[in-house]
Amino acid sequence: MLSDKSVNVKLKLASLWASLMFLIIYLDYFHLYMPGKIEDILAGKVFEFEISQGFLLIALVLVSLPALMIFLSISLSAKLNRWLNIIVGAINIPFILFNLAGEAWIHMVVGAIIQVGLLCLIIHYAWRWPRI
Repeated sequence: MLSDKSVNVKLKLASLWASLMFLIIYLDYFHLYMPGKIEDILAGKVFEFEISQGFLLIALVLVSLPALMIFLSISLSAKLNRWLNIIVGAINIPFILFNLAGEAWIHMVVGAIIQVGLLCLIIHYAWRWPRI
């Protein structure tokens, strides 16, 4: 017989956020392989946006939220943890889907589907947080 121990919800959430971060990083990296994207970056443009300090600050904030959630999911109290995971998870879904605006290759669509699936699991586990 194999033993199958129950995994703490905090560990599930932190693992889901870590998986999401890997996908965010890899999809951004794979984006560089799309024809013309490096030239656009060198010309100071990303999609319709001009690359500026403000643009990069906003991008950093958006990526920092899921990155910080890896640690916060482990360290925060259950009540705050639950609501923060639900809110940050829900806020991230539109940003993930926005990345499909314009030219969306199949790897981006599949990546977005997986990312939204992970965010839905985060919201699900946080919503159904075990009670005493």
